[in-house]
Amino acid sequence: MIEAGRTTYSGTIVDRMTLTGSLSASENWQNENTLMLPAQFLSRSSRLSNERGIGMRYRLMSLWPINKENGPGSKVIETGFKKIVEHPDQPFSWVVQSGGRWYFQAIYPDLAVNDSCVNCHNGHPDSPRRDFKRGDVMGGILINLPLGLHRMASPPEKPLLAPEVVTDYIHSVIESDRTIYSRDIVDRLQEKNVMKSSEHWSVENSLPLPAQFLLSVSRLIHKQRKDLDFRLTSLWPIDPRNGPANEFERLGLESVAMHPIRPYIGQTRLGGKHFFQAIYPDLAVAPSCANCHNNHPRSPRRDFALGDVMGGIVVTIRTD
Repeated sequence: MIEAGRTTYSGTIVDRMTLTGSLSASENWQNENTLMLPAQFLSRSSRLSNERGIGMRYRLMSLWPINKENGPGSKVIETGFKKIVEHPDQPFSWVVQSGGRWYFQAIYPDLAVNDSCVNCHNGHPDSPRRDFKRGDVMGGILINLPLGLHRMASPPEKPLLAPEVVTDYIHSVIESDRTIYSRDIVDRLQEKNVMKSSEHWSVENSLPLPAQFLLSVSRLIHKQRKDLDFRLTSLWPIDPRNGPANEFERLGLESVAMHPIRPYIGQTRLGGKHFFQAIYPDLAVAPSCANCHNNHPRSPRRDFALGDVMGGIVVTIRTD
């Protein structure tokens, strides 16, 4: 999910805008009215997710960081990073004890998925390495999951996490990516009359709406994974296809509209396989979210305010 969000931002936003000459990305994006770099997008999203205090933490790191704060930080992490450089198709994972608790940690390769990644690192004056090529391992995504087994002398052989905890982690990444995109990309650039967002963004060479950005991430996940999916849905959809698909979604949307601090959860069976589903409130995290729905000619509701529940995010994971 982390990789899908960053890949979508890199390709759909940064590379497309750069190639058309419409808008560039730069390190000093706040002062230069540009797009933030893909690595900055991931870093800001991870900080937002980590600040929620849900247990899971993740961050971007590298053996060749431009920002020294993104270095490994420990010998174990450095060893793990060297392993994924040698075998980028295999994440490196281990269990560690810290502060009296056991944690599962994993490093996934951070690949140069497009030209903007390569050009930035190879051309940056503070970069300790300048020979990256597209597809190279440029860094790693370090993920830290608490197991909560602080009273055990050793961790279990096969630690398990409850499905509702897993969907909380997944939703935190989705929500953080969408918040950063809505607030720091769309709203900021629209307020400064630099670039607008529109429903027909591919034709008008503009920024996708926040909901469309999430839709692109969802499509990428759907292509890559068969055990994980998410979709946007609403009781007041602009596109009728985004309405509740079944009774579970309808009840879930009604529940999160009344109780937005709790997801609506359930289990289902499809094709002989078991799935766990959680519906989270889809909030108007930025003015652009509420304004789009309030002003759209096909919107069935036009009184949304900042922070309102506009719909739901349905997260589906396979369980065995």
